[in-house]
Amino acid sequence: VTPSPNGSLLFDVVNRGNRTAMAFNSVGQVPPSNPPPEIGNGFLMRRGFTVVFCGWQTDVPDGRIQLHVPEAMGIDGKRLVGPAYQQFDVMQDTHELLLSDRQHKPLPTANFSTENSTLLEREWPDGPYKLVPSDQWTFGRWIDNKSVPDQNYICLTSGFKAGKVYEIIYETVGAPVIGLGFLAMRDCPSFLKYGTPKDGNPCAGTLDRAYAYGASQSGRFIREYIYLGVNLDEENRVAFDGLMPHTGSSRLGEFNMRFGQPSSNHLRNVGNIHALTYTEVTDPVTEEGNSLLGRLEKKGNSPKIMATNSAVEYWWSGAALSHMDPTGHHDVPPPSNVRIYHLTGTKHGPGTLPLTDLPLEDTRQQHWSNTVDYRPILRALLHSLDQWVRSDINPPESQIPKISDGSAVSRESLESIFSSIPGMGFPTALPIRRRLEYGQKMSEGVAVYPAIEGVPFNTMVSAVDQDGNEIAGIRHPDIQVPLGTHTGWTMRHNQIGGEGHFIPLQGAVVPFPLTQESARSSRDPRRAIDERYASKTSYLALIDEVAQKLVSDGYLLKEDISQVVEDASQRWDAFHHKSRG
Repeated sequence: VTPSPNGSLLFDVVNRGNRTAMAFNSVGQVPPSNPPPEIGNGFLMRRGFTVVFCGWQTDVPDGRIQLHVPEAMGIDGKRLVGPAYQQFDVMQDTHELLLSDRQHKPLPTANFSTENSTLLEREWPDGPYKLVPSDQWTFGRWIDNKSVPDQNYICLTSGFKAGKVYEIIYETVGAPVIGLGFLAMRDCPSFLKYGTPKDGNPCAGTLDRAYAYGASQSGRFIREYIYLGVNLDEENRVAFDGLMPHTGSSRLGEFNMRFGQPSSNHLRNVGNIHALTYTEVTDPVTEEGNSLLGRLEKKGNSPKIMATNSAVEYWWSGAALSHMDPTGHHDVPPPSNVRIYHLTGTKHGPGTLPLTDLPLEDTRQQHWSNTVDYRPILRALLHSLDQWVRSDINPPESQIPKISDGSAVSRESLESIFSSIPGMGFPTALPIRRRLEYGQKMSEGVAVYPAIEGVPFNTMVSAVDQDGNEIAGIRHPDIQVPLGTHTGWTMRHNQIGGEGHFIPLQGAVVPFPLTQESARSSRDPRRAIDERYASKTSYLALIDEVAQKLVSDGYLLKEDISQVVEDASQRWDAFHHKSRG
């Protein structure tokens, strides 16, 4: 940590032990000195932020930023044993699966008998299941064409098949107190803000305010931090003045429970019990009222909050439920200390070139991966958050799909538009976010599996224009001056099994036809690129014009205009090259 001249601390809520906040530095030209990639163009350093990374997750692989906590023990002094649940979305055929999420430290089985455990197989995450007989699988590894006992793995003699989904309920042993991660998140900035030189504080006297940024899993962690209301330290001092949960949807996580896996991200995850808005709303199905800010409001400490989501969170996990009632029929406007922004037409992570259908090593999709890079927008919003806290300058109003103006619609209502586009199609089965119950002790952090699955929530997304591009939210220049249809959803390629089914976290871009002739021959209802733009020069002039307007509206920084235009230039070349190729 280096003391900062601007008095603002940016706390990186690391994602699965990996730093995320340095992405703010990765937009724009890298200075000639060629610093390490994480320094990038030095945006955070030039702005004078003190950036700190602190572990909060106990089960990350060795070598990453992690938290070391004690293990809870029974009153008899023995290790705790209890139920665990895992879900595996298999991308390639294999005989063995590690009992963890994303190769994190596993939750080992407490015994090797499979008779009291349950292994299920589904064709897709929400499809009907079939029971895998207990004599067909083991707790073990596949070595030399046979199963060898291992408490950290499950082994299926016939093999786990790519494209299928497997779920296991079993007894595990060992319960680290993972909920201490929230206290680590609170106490680290509190020490740096209030600690003295005598305490060993390297930032003593230099920090006046603190913000937390977390993306995806760590964005959900920030939401649960808010929900638990732990933002006052042991001396009743404010830890964070501003919070920036990115792509946290309307969800929480397995962050404060016995035998939880903080890395877990599927829709049967315990973190999906509540669909929490920032003000209290009663669910007419469960007749329960709840809100994300309730506990903090009772303590009189509600920080400034700036939440952002990609289109993926709307299509996949119900991000609209953070600003709509659980039925999806009524808007629930955020309170004055909260802004919510939908990053229109984007995938979970920022889009990049080259055009590829392999966004991840083991994930092939039917479309090219979405190329919209929303990082310049995030930079502008971080600047706005700093000004909001520092000088009480209100940031731009929330930009979200709304029931009241017709910009929020059901996913199913858009099928005909997307299906009319050659090569696009529509997912075979859309993800379902359901009300879930895990037993009477869930309030104490002890779950009973399987979950009782209740009535689905109503999943609403942004309406789209005639090109299939979303109309609600902050519209990046690539959306306002498009070269194709950009989505927060895509489908599995047949090479990874489950062809046509929804792929979480990914998005698509389907370019417009280059010429009017090719549009007619392919029966593409979208106007061709040569009909929209007289030349590359005129296209880039429109990009620049839109970028200038985004600057005046507070959604882009002036220093990033040239890079946005350059990125658009590279995409123009890439789209033309691929389409001709």
